[in-house]
Amino acid sequence: MIADIGLITLTIAFIFTVYATFASAYGGWRGRWDLVESARNASLLAFPFLTVSVIVIVYSLYVLDFSLAYVYDVSSQAMSPFLRMAALWGGQQGSILFWAWMMAGFVAAVLLRKWERDREMMPYFIATAMLTTAFFVGVVLFITNPFMRLWHIEGAAELTQALFQPANSMPYYPEDGGGLNPLLRHFGMIGHPPTTYLGFTGFVIPFSFAIAALITGQSRGDEWIRTTRRWTLVAWIFLSIGLILGGRWAYDVLGWGGFWGWDPVENAMLMPWLTGTAFLHSVMMTEKRGMMKRWNMVLIILTYSLALFGTFITRTGVISSVHAFTKSALGPAFFAFIGLTFIGSVTILYLRWDTLKSEHTLESFISRESAFVLQNMLFLAITFVVFWGTIFPLISELVTGIKITVGPPYFQKATGPLFFVLVILMGIAPLLAWRKQAVRTFGKAIWIPFIASLGIAGIWGYTHRMHPASILGLWLVTFSLSTTLAEFWKGVQARHATRGENPFTAFINLIGRNHRRYGGYIIHLSVVLIALGFIGDANFKLETQGTVSSGESLTIGDYQLQFEQLRAYPGSDGREIIEAVTTLSQDGEVIRTLNPRRDYFTVQQQPVTVPGVYSTPGKDVYVLLVGWDDSGQSATFKIYVNSFINWVWIGGLMMIVGTIIAAWNTPGQREATYVLKPGALTSHPLLQES
Repeated sequence: MIADIGLITLTIAFIFTVYATFASAYGGWRGRWDLVESARNASLLAFPFLTVSVIVIVYSLYVLDFSLAYVYDVSSQAMSPFLRMAALWGGQQGSILFWAWMMAGFVAAVLLRKWERDREMMPYFIATAMLTTAFFVGVVLFITNPFMRLWHIEGAAELTQALFQPANSMPYYPEDGGGLNPLLRHFGMIGHPPTTYLGFTGFVIPFSFAIAALITGQSRGDEWIRTTRRWTLVAWIFLSIGLILGGRWAYDVLGWGGFWGWDPVENAMLMPWLTGTAFLHSVMMTEKRGMMKRWNMVLIILTYSLALFGTFITRTGVISSVHAFTKSALGPAFFAFIGLTFIGSVTILYLRWDTLKSEHTLESFISRESAFVLQNMLFLAITFVVFWGTIFPLISELVTGIKITVGPPYFQKATGPLFFVLVILMGIAPLLAWRKQAVRTFGKAIWIPFIASLGIAGIWGYTHRMHPASILGLWLVTFSLSTTLAEFWKGVQARHATRGENPFTAFINLIGRNHRRYGGYIIHLSVVLIALGFIGDANFKLETQGTVSSGESLTIGDYQLQFEQLRAYPGSDGREIIEAVTTLSQDGEVIRTLNPRRDYFTVQQQPVTVPGVYSTPGKDVYVLLVGWDDSGQSATFKIYVNSFINWVWIGGLMMIVGTIIAAWNTPGQREATYVLKPGALTSHPLLQES
């Protein structure tokens, strides 16, 4: 059967990954080029074999082969073919296979490129990357195998899952499956998990090169950083997209009017994003000034470890979350692997610590270097705060036997001031020079945007009778936006004055000539816009709830919501729908009809609330149908007015654009050729130490 092909190719892929791990490490140690090349070929072959396994699972989901336990768990006849195929990553077994497949794909993509200049690092890069890949493939094969079948054992009350037929059993072929969790039946299911997985798995590339650079002594320079910079940006932007799409998914599906709830799984995604962002800034210091080499290693080890930790939280169910899978046997395996890799990485870093000395020292506190150091300290501080709040329920249960959950107020109060200073630094850093900045020059550069932003925030806050905290938040956003936009304006003016270019042409050429710098500025602008969304959510949100009869209205701010009627009808995907017809008005003028509803999935016996939303660039009116009476003549609604929330999504799009610009290859820049030559790996300082 076709499922057997998937199991066979999965087994072969596991053998390849294990072989590549040991053959590359031994070949690099002994200078055996034939073994290193063989390990490279095995690494490349692992990906197509895993691809076959993935295709088999997707095909089984498409044709509804319910004899496979995984297909039975996550698909049903009521689901559309496209959603059934997306169920590949909707359950634990399929998602781990998908994870391993993408990681193998990243490694294969690296090995297919030309790496003559980095040939000394390649054996240890292969060994490190394939060790992680082998672990994930092994987890799929031995713990969460998606090719297990359903068997009915005579006299047993429940079905049995097994790869091979147990004694006294018969194959079991259900007529229908359980289907995906209703919360997963959303367009976010298509984009959020894959982009998040790409972000997590992508960080194995810079981590593997970092370990290889430490082992071979290449960490003294910055070549490994230049090699991995774009791979890091790829992982970072996919993780960023995953965060944005996850926020949108929560906003549309969870029915609480927000997009970020400091859920443990949300935090698990945020932490490697924070340290990965710090790493991207830190490597700029190494490239420009030969500084912060130790920071680079610490940050990439942390990022990789936190990516594994995020997988541990999500896939093992060890921490309760609306996003997490149920508890499974994955926990001990993941915990052991995270511990071993972290301890091993730190040990190698300790042995090579003295080789990571900075080439220059910090010359002035008023300099771009100083801003980068403070920025990285803030990123790490926020990461620690989030990490502690995330694991606190585990710690409290271990110590006291009672699981104490940490809620959003802790995270907001603890991280708010840190994020505030961080956004200020984003506005100040572009105005600072490398090495040192004269106080008078800095003052001249900053006073106009400072006064202007203060005036705008003050006037806006006074006219709208805002709380001082809200005015401070608006000043923060206005200040950072103005200083960053001023950098674009200066560049455009300079090109216009020296080359006579019109503003549009000057703007395009400005970015084209220095894509890394101005791509970074666009990313900064996007972060400020996202911060505006968080400020609006924290300080300007309005909400109300009430029960009204047909023809009556609820009022919130300058909006009125009039309830017209309820209607019930069957929906697709095995759901029954109760929908409210309402009319939204502003200051008495009708705007549009909103139809909040409650979808009830009969198979899972689970309701899902779908909001009715009216969006403008400045705010959303977000309406939920909470309840109704049996006659349908009255209904209960909860209404939110979410200010600035759409700037989160706009900022997310801008972040993608900025990252693409920052990562764009400079014309004429090419990679060297990958060739393993005798004599290339004859000496490795770490291995020669006693």
